[in-house]
Amino acid sequence: MKSLLKAREVLLLLAGAALLALISTRAPNFVSGANLAGVFTDTSILIILAIGQGAVILTRSIDLSVAANLALSGMAAAMIDANYPDLPVIVPILAACGLGLVLGAINGTLVRALGLPSIVVTLGTLTIYRGLAFVLSGGAWVNSFQMSPDFLALPRTVVFGLPLLAWTAILVILLALLGFRYTAAGRALFAVGGNPVAAVYAGIDPGKAMFRAFCLSGLLSGLCGYLWVSRFAVAYVDLAAGFELDVIAACVIGGVSIAGGIGSVPGIVLGALFLGLIKNALPVIGISPFWQMTISGAVIIAAVTLNARAEKSCGRVILRRIDESGISKGAPA
Repeated sequence: MKSLLKAREVLLLLAGAALLALISTRAPNFVSGANLAGVFTDTSILIILAIGQGAVILTRSIDLSVAANLALSGMAAAMIDANYPDLPVIVPILAACGLGLVLGAINGTLVRALGLPSIVVTLGTLTIYRGLAFVLSGGAWVNSFQMSPDFLALPRTVVFGLPLLAWTAILVILLALLGFRYTAAGRALFAVGGNPVAAVYAGIDPGKAMFRAFCLSGLLSGLCGYLWVSRFAVAYVDLAAGFELDVIAACVIGGVSIAGGIGSVPGIVLGALFLGLIKNALPVIGISPFWQMTISGAVIIAAVTLNARAEKSCGRVILRRIDESGISKGAPA
């Protein structure tokens, strides 16, 4: 499994390098350090959301409500700042994160306690959260002139050559690397997704691990709600509509298995960056938006195909090892 993940990450790096080399023949300035740093900044929100979504998918679930969570949390943060401009900027940020966490916990509770499929639950809550954003705002927009300067400036503040938005993504990546690999909760995500029955015998509660994954996804969605509205200086009901598909695509391209149990933080980050590179580079070389959608879709299908073939190969290796050990597949337990 480790060699498979490393191979996927190397493949993504090579594909990204090949894409940059191709683009440089048409737009040499695109591959400059400053521009690539800008691409990373533009992709930062996608990276943060994909890490949360990756945690959910590792447990054999999915969260379709991340963009709706982002919209509702971002709207709440923008309205708090617009109505109480004298409050420290940390207040709307914590409010957005807290609301996102609650919304994620609702998803996790419905999936865990009621035993409902996550795709059905989050499809429903997606609509509910969008509706609540409309109720909260009355359908009105919160524009830049209604937001305080500190609220808008924080993600744009440059530190060591990068805006705080990019540093936030880097911090989330580092925390996820440590948390997924070196904490019991992080390792439980892989155990539950890989084999829920074995996880139970190992003393892991699959429902609890899944609930934590949804909470993490919700928390990061809430954080991205603030980052989105402050970066683009606007909050409205349809904010980030359809963005959940990009988030899932980033995970799939990065090697996270929809069947659960397989994936890595570096793979998720590279998948998001590759998708962000496509979306930023193709318009520069004059490719129409329709072809951009086609190319993005083709990349997703290729990634899913690669994942499926790799998982089948792993399964055949396991069966071959059983046969070689002399244990009959038809023998009683």
